[in-house]
Amino acid sequence: MRYISTRGDTSAPKRFCEILLEGLAPDGGLYLPERYPQVDAATLARWRGLPYADLAFEILSLYIDDIPADDLRALMRRTYTAEVFGSAAIVPVRPLGDTGLHIEALSNGPTLAFKDMAMQLLGQLFEYELGRRGEQLNILGATSGDTGSAAEYAMRGKRGVRVFMLSPHGRMSPFQQAQMYSLPDANIHNIAIEGVFDDAQDIVKAVSNDLAFKRAHRIGTVNSINWARLLAQVVYYFAGYFQVTRSNDEPASFTVPSGNFGNVCAGHVARMMGLPIRHLVVATNENDVLDEFFRTGTYRVRQGAETHETSSPSMDISKASNFERFVFDLLGRDGARTRALFATQVEREGRFSLQPDEFARIAGFGFQSGRSTHADRLATIRATWERHGTMIDTHTADGVKVAAERREPGVPMVVLETALPVKFAETIREALGREPERPSALQGIEALPRRVVVMKPDVQAIKAYIEQHTTD
Repeated sequence: MRYISTRGDTSAPKRFCEILLEGLAPDGGLYLPERYPQVDAATLARWRGLPYADLAFEILSLYIDDIPADDLRALMRRTYTAEVFGSAAIVPVRPLGDTGLHIEALSNGPTLAFKDMAMQLLGQLFEYELGRRGEQLNILGATSGDTGSAAEYAMRGKRGVRVFMLSPHGRMSPFQQAQMYSLPDANIHNIAIEGVFDDAQDIVKAVSNDLAFKRAHRIGTVNSINWARLLAQVVYYFAGYFQVTRSNDEPASFTVPSGNFGNVCAGHVARMMGLPIRHLVVATNENDVLDEFFRTGTYRVRQGAETHETSSPSMDISKASNFERFVFDLLGRDGARTRALFATQVEREGRFSLQPDEFARIAGFGFQSGRSTHADRLATIRATWERHGTMIDTHTADGVKVAAERREPGVPMVVLETALPVKFAETIREALGREPERPSALQGIEALPRRVVVMKPDVQAIKAYIEQHTTD
């Protein structure tokens, strides 16, 4: 299996372990496989009922041919354990009464958010590959809440890895801040940017696009622009599908709370492989860039002043960095056209609009979308608790609200859980008048000492900070 850039880079396609540590392609595009492996009915039948770690091996081995099979299988089994994820099923699915809606539990990892599902594996892959090469890696990432803590918990103490994580100053929940900033590990560096998430993400892309600096300082990424992370997320679409269907003749749909488009893009990959997904429903909050696109064909990036600070803050994103992968497929894998839209129109004008024939193709990829507000979140959290005895977080509430609008009779609708409610306790109290449950290991986390520096959104200043802290 070889990988190519969404922007048409004509250099030789690369193997998985070459792009694992790299992040963006040299031309600024994102990596995708030259083709999506096709999964037939016999293979689906064979996979149904496999333990999660073995299912992960089967799927990832279709994309990774430069790690020996025994090593790859061992990495999966070391990652996906009941001890780390709280149950043998790893991602158990529970119905919401007889509504036809189901919630897939993705948030039982160490940081209580779905990002752990991929990040725990990424930590294992990084340590494995760096050990083979005898090299070190400096990870630069941006987070709107959950990616940062998931990355830091996955990489803390890992040999050969340092983490520099950018976050929007004051815009994450107190619990999210405490999870990240309280880590004492010397290889973890937290940088709070005076701005919004998109400012932090722009810095990560700018540093990644400085090829000389990137190579000199061994810069890699764990954001969803990293193909390995997205690939790991493909697995739980198959696992969720198997739990809500009895045979491979039955379709299922998925609703995905989305800001950066990485989580739902993994569903797109699963569907392209042949998983019988009827619809992929993108649920946004008030920052509805993606909902606007799927309704109109126009992708319009909002500026910082237009980016709302909401009660589902991990989705407070107005520039969906992973979106380029889907658009590349939508455009028939036309790298030149993709480059024109993202490298030219978005960077210069902050927007693009598809041609009518291009917009018409979206339906063939199964995408739908919807939008949720703070009032919707409160009502959905309250109704889900009162009717089903299930407490959900604010982002999952956005998903449940939109899923209820898009469900079809006879087709299971799976909502991907984003995080556990304790991460957004203030809104839970507002909705339910009670505190969410908190794991005993995380009691009092907000009171722990913090290690974080606050900086302006200045690319050169961030480079200088990295340089200063990577000198052995």
